[in-house]
Amino acid sequence: MPAVYLPQKEAQDEDSVLTDAPPATSTASDVEEKDDPGSSQGAAEDHAKAVVKLEDLFADDDEEDEEFPSSGMTDAAAQSSPPPSGPPQIAPSAKYNDPEVMLAFYQRLFPFRYLFQWLNHAMKPSTDFGHREFAFTLPNDAYLRYQSFPTSDLLRKDILRLKPSRFEIGPVYTANPRDRKTLRQSSAFRPLAKELVFDIDLTDYDEIRTCCDKANICHKCWSFITMAIKVIDVALRDDFGFEHIMWVYSGRRGAHAWISDKRARNMDDQKRKAVAGYLEVIKGGAQSGKKVHLKRPLHPHVADHFQQDILVDQDPWAKPEKAERLLQLLPDKALNDALRKKWDAVPGRPSVSKWADIDALAKAGASKNLDGKALREAKQDIVLEYTYPRLDVEVSKKQIHLLKSPFVVHPGTGRVCVPIDTRKVDKFDPLGVPTVTELLAEIDSWDTEDKKPEPEKAKRLQDYEKTNLKPYVDYFRTYVASLLKAEQGLKREREDDDPMEF
Repeated sequence: MPAVYLPQKEAQDEDSVLTDAPPATSTASDVEEKDDPGSSQGAAEDHAKAVVKLEDLFADDDEEDEEFPSSGMTDAAAQSSPPPSGPPQIAPSAKYNDPEVMLAFYQRLFPFRYLFQWLNHAMKPSTDFGHREFAFTLPNDAYLRYQSFPTSDLLRKDILRLKPSRFEIGPVYTANPRDRKTLRQSSAFRPLAKELVFDIDLTDYDEIRTCCDKANICHKCWSFITMAIKVIDVALRDDFGFEHIMWVYSGRRGAHAWISDKRARNMDDQKRKAVAGYLEVIKGGAQSGKKVHLKRPLHPHVADHFQQDILVDQDPWAKPEKAERLLQLLPDKALNDALRKKWDAVPGRPSVSKWADIDALAKAGASKNLDGKALREAKQDIVLEYTYPRLDVEVSKKQIHLLKSPFVVHPGTGRVCVPIDTRKVDKFDPLGVPTVTELLAEIDSWDTEDKKPEPEKAKRLQDYEKTNLKPYVDYFRTYVASLLKAEQGLKREREDDDPMEF
């Protein structure tokens, strides 16, 4: 039976990662419903009915795809889920998380097929998907845990029924999450695998970004996320050898990394903690002193955005109190006194000039006992503190963390959590990501303007292809295809290494 957690008095931060899965003995109420579609028996019955649809589910992309129905489709019998009488009618003033808006989005735009293939790692349904936990945030803010589905079709069916404002993805368990309370031993239900994930949020940069704070973002401070993606992506590929890394926009002020390599998915918590620790260079809160904690030599992946993105765009030491923060990070008192005197004499001196002043006064002999090596390393640490990614490492350390699914809608902004193409990361515009209402309006506009009869053999456009969501879905499809190809290669290698003997 599904575990339902009722909403708390304070609303949850929509960009935050959900808490770890509670143990099976949680005191939260388990609500039992009559004819509960979440029960394992109901799921099995639905699965039996859905078997005939597997051929359609895994049809070639060139064939008609029911997952993204064209607005012109009127044959209700062709839909595997309980179909509405027609495309939902959306009121002009409807909110982003209005149930009817979410129904239209899930019915017409959400890429369930590719999500299934991504999490299942194969075309044929397996326990990689069937034992995976999903968690739904319902329209009344109730939180539904431990949901699982044998196929993509059944996941889509339940989402169209429940119309969640968002949903999260958890680990693959040793048993079906729906059956966790029927197991004789609680130890028999434990997380088995999950993508290695990383979370980067701009609120962690509030002490050094000067343009915005809290949930607000602009193109200037988004450069921190761009820098972070570049640094972490290179480190994951070069230092750990991971290949299948997907970055996803959080919908407001951050980005999530999903590493789907089999080796990453099978990491236990200790290994995840080690990887996160390797990448965590910036530690400490706003009131702490030195935040850079690493051993020499310097970490090999340091962003090269310091001059423009930090010194020019953010101008972090323009104010006297901020300049004092810079002086605290330098190792020589005499040099600091000389710098302070110069900056006090020229109010409003930009950060670019203040940074250059450090070397200029050091060379001019402002301190007779200056340790050149200590000054050089202090400056390197300052560059790292202002450019290196600030990770929420707790998200990465444990398999049981749940993380918001790609392509869900952020209820605060209405923007879709789209994947970010790292080849074009410098051009990614978070403020230009389409909102759910814009996408639905684009479909209606296309259908209204395009009245030309289609040739009988012409491929019918799927609804997402009529919108600005198309490049993101196409990128996701390409990423998933690459992952499936690698998984098939691993399967062939295992078969070659372990031949059957007679």
